[in-house]
Amino acid sequence: MFVKSVMVKREKCFKLSPADSVQKGIELLEKHQIDALPVVEGNKYKGIFTWYHAYRAHFESGLDKEEFLKTVRAADILVNQDVHLTVNAVYEEALLKLNNFPIIAVVDGTEFLGIVTRYDVMNQLQSAFGNQRKGVRISFTSAETEGRIARLADIIDKFHESVISLVTFDETDKLVRRIVLKVEKKNNIDRFLKELGKAGFRVLDITED
Repeated sequence: MFVKSVMVKREKCFKLSPADSVQKGIELLEKHQIDALPVVEGNKYKGIFTWYHAYRAHFESGLDKEEFLKTVRAADILVNQDVHLTVNAVYEEALLKLNNFPIIAVVDGTEFLGIVTRYDVMNQLQSAFGNQRKGVRISFTSAETEGRIARLADIIDKFHESVISLVTFDETDKLVRRIVLKVEKKNNIDRFLKELGKAGFRVLDITED
């Protein structure tokens, strides 16, 4: 999945210009109940303005609150000038770069296109795990050999299971892969689990929403 599928386009973004005061930035954050703003000059991306960096800059400045808010500009305390994504970046890249920030800019060269928020990425992650639909979640392991996912697909097809989500993880042991499968609840789940076991899949946990 590409970040463009979860990007908030620039027309819908709340933004600051580099010349805006810290006070204006804080007011926008409070008004819209958000944690960060892109700083843009025209359509050129400049960086990110955040609560945390504003407070830290105030602490380090030695200025009183009113003077700091009115005289210090967004350009003076912005961060992540060189941290951004392209519109064709994959979802996993956004997940890694959002590790310590609430938003990340999406750019084309230096042109600001929009933002990806940590909230939207987490929603997509929940969707990938099927958290938004009720069903039966089955965690199991499989030997890391060719054809195992195809074998799983055959079993799913045999029992006419309706798959809500399927996620695989690399284990520390490179010979084993962990799989989390969520299917709609049906009355054949015991037979389905038995077939998984016969095919060499080791069931670790079963959870029903």
